[in-house]
Amino acid sequence: MKDLITPFLLTVLAYLVIGIISQTANAGTKNLMPSNLPPIYKQECGSCHMSYPPALLPKESWAEMMNGLHKHYGTDASLDKQELNQISSWLNSNAGTYKRVKEAPPDNRITKSSWFEKKHRKVNAREFSKPSVKSASNCNSCHRNAEQGNFDDDEVFIPK
Repeated sequence: MKDLITPFLLTVLAYLVIGIISQTANAGTKNLMPSNLPPIYKQECGSCHMSYPPALLPKESWAEMMNGLHKHYGTDASLDKQELNQISSWLNSNAGTYKRVKEAPPDNRITKSSWFEKKHRKVNAREFSKPSVKSASNCNSCHRNAEQGNFDDDEVFIPK
């Protein structure tokens, strides 16, 4: 019996160590953009605005958005069925599940989410209306690595 327990315990221990190492490695990246970004997402969504990391909104927000592309914030952003399915599937698989994005924000707008407003509470509204920024949804204007999903507070650039 003792001979069977030792290999089992070693296997369990190995899995625990691997799990801890992988969690620690991912925790340090601060990168919200999944590495499996489909080119069609960047091509279609990123042609009009930043390719937002799917973790910034919950599944329900992405589903509503993708089902309403014919009236996407005042623009017809309709896609063919294959593109729609590919992007929707990817967004659904990578949508935010953590505490701060558990609820859909008003109008499914990232900038109206409570976590966004809290993180930007010290930013004067005039900052968002500067010609170099244009709006709060232009993450790239202050977060240089926003396209890669990095919104680290230590890397914020305030445009003139």
